[in-house]
Amino acid sequence: MFLAPLRLSPDGDLPGPVLTEVTALYASNHAFHALSGDFPDPYDVRPEQVAAELARELADPHTEVLLARGKGALVGIAVTLAVHPDPADPDPWIGLLMVDANLHGQGHGRRLAGLVEDRLRAAGRTAVRLAVLEDNARGLAFWTALGYTETARRRDLDLGRPCRVLRKPLTEPEQTPDPA
Repeated sequence: MFLAPLRLSPDGDLPGPVLTEVTALYASNHAFHALSGDFPDPYDVRPEQVAAELARELADPHTEVLLARGKGALVGIAVTLAVHPDPADPDPWIGLLMVDANLHGQGHGRRLAGLVEDRLRAAGRTAVRLAVLEDNARGLAFWTALGYTETARRRDLDLGRPCRVLRKPLTEPEQTPDPA
């Protein structure tokens, strides 16, 4: 698996084939979208909705959208924020980490998280934070199994949803085999 930053076309759009892939990935995760409320109908995620969401993310110069590919296919996506809007927060954030739901349980999420952590570590960052929605027990179990610990409970900045804020120090890279 490798990460590649998402690049917009010169006119500011997502290239059509990439938008199709990313939309399929988002659409496969309808259970998460039903929980998050990010899309009006979690069972009918449309390309224009995904394009608008990614454009919103990329409008922040501190945000990076990373596509995770393995064996030529899109496996997952990660959105990172190098600078949090709260100036008292020194850590970068993982705003989203999503793996194609058809590939859940195969270790892709763990590998993707490790690659994002390695990227942040290489940039000289010493810790990373993220927020997990209060009702997302699977997400909380995933992140705590990777060594993240809860530091706070608060509402997210976008929609005011109750979240648990988790943090992980980035000291030594974890050794995870990469079969791809």
